[in-house]
Amino acid sequence: MELINTIFYFLIVIGILVFIHEFGHFIAARLTGMRAEVFALGIGYRLFGYNKINGFTFGKLDEEVVLGDNTDYRICAFPIGGYVKVSGMIDESMDKEFIDKEPQPWEYRAKPVWKRMIVITAGVIMNFLLAFIIFYALTLIKGKSLTDTTSIGYIAANSPAVSTELKTGDKILKINNAGVDSWEDVQAKLYFENLGESLNFLINRNGTEKLVSVPKEKTGDLIEKNFGIYPSGIVPEINETIPGMPAEKCGLKKGDIITSFGGVSVDNPQQLTDLIKKNANTESDIKWKRDNSEMDCRITPSSDSTIGIMIAAKYTGPVKEIRYNVISAIPKAGYDMYHLGIELFFKTIVKIFKGEVPFKKAIGGPIKIAQVSAQSAEGGIFTFLGFIALLSISLAVINIMPFPALDGGHFMLLVYEGIVRKPVPYKVQLVLQNVGFALLIAFMIFVVYNDIISIK
Repeated sequence: MELINTIFYFLIVIGILVFIHEFGHFIAARLTGMRAEVFALGIGYRLFGYNKINGFTFGKLDEEVVLGDNTDYRICAFPIGGYVKVSGMIDESMDKEFIDKEPQPWEYRAKPVWKRMIVITAGVIMNFLLAFIIFYALTLIKGKSLTDTTSIGYIAANSPAVSTELKTGDKILKINNAGVDSWEDVQAKLYFENLGESLNFLINRNGTEKLVSVPKEKTGDLIEKNFGIYPSGIVPEINETIPGMPAEKCGLKKGDIITSFGGVSVDNPQQLTDLIKKNANTESDIKWKRDNSEMDCRITPSSDSTIGIMIAAKYTGPVKEIRYNVISAIPKAGYDMYHLGIELFFKTIVKIFKGEVPFKKAIGGPIKIAQVSAQSAEGGIFTFLGFIALLSISLAVINIMPFPALDGGHFMLLVYEGIVRKPVPYKVQLVLQNVGFALLIAFMIFVVYNDIISIK
């Protein structure tokens, strides 16, 4: 069932992003007087499709069918991309039959450079537009709920943080000279903005400011493992009990708040997990709160260090609510797009080239996208939409890079043509397209292999 959900959400995400991107190329081509022969979701063999000439058909389109100004809308075998075939353009279809013929008014090559630039960049523009609309809607509907604390409530056992000078109760003021006002700020500084770098925490401990430095060799691999600090005010709430396991036999139920385990007061979900692991196969006291009642039991964690509960982190501390109107949501959505989608994207690329972040861990392919798609869907519709927005920005940024076979590569050919007043020779375009496409396929094979060996 989990695999089916993963595939399902992957297809939804890829379907939305590819459709929006290719629709941009399609509508721009039609509005500038070009024919769009094919609008395909997926690549490879045509499974089925529709056009006004011969209606709905399965399999390969009959070569004798003359579409004229009509488009064949099709679904292809491999759902990892899509394309729009614009008449008179050398693209991923590798169509070159038109080269030795006179340019026709409806062809890409017959239009002025500025119109072709619009068509080439329209897909990227649509991806940015989709991301902005999502960020704007989320900002308007949700506003921003911030965990209004920067105080450390727990430091996990066997984590990078446990070997530092940080202590429970420390209030984090700055990380790498950047101020933090909420726990969301702390997480952003740890797992995004300073990924792969040394960490310098300016903290307030019992009224005295102190600098705690953590060299990057001691920060741990924060792509795969948590640094190990958790905010104050989070309590472990039972989200589900597994039938037949020790927790159910003890009478624990959904909604119970665990307050003590093995004689140790519990203040954090990760702390509870650590205590359960520490007491595997050992009978221990467990205490919990249900409504206004205190309850307890003797429980023995199984040999795999579990007692049969799903734990949710319930935050009980102060929350800062920020609301936006239809006007103020615009700059906020724009900032989120830039900061989360573009600035951090290029920061990560720079860190990869510097060797601060391993390439194989920072770059994900279809399998990782599928996994994260399912995980974000589990977090609710807002989380899922946020993931789609970020992926849409990444797709736009990658596509506009000046690399052969990408939109940015086509755009650079048009820039050259605009400067020298003549197009790049078709033979050169074909070579660039073939080389670029081959390199992209090789890169895709690599990232898929990387995804497979990274599966845990």
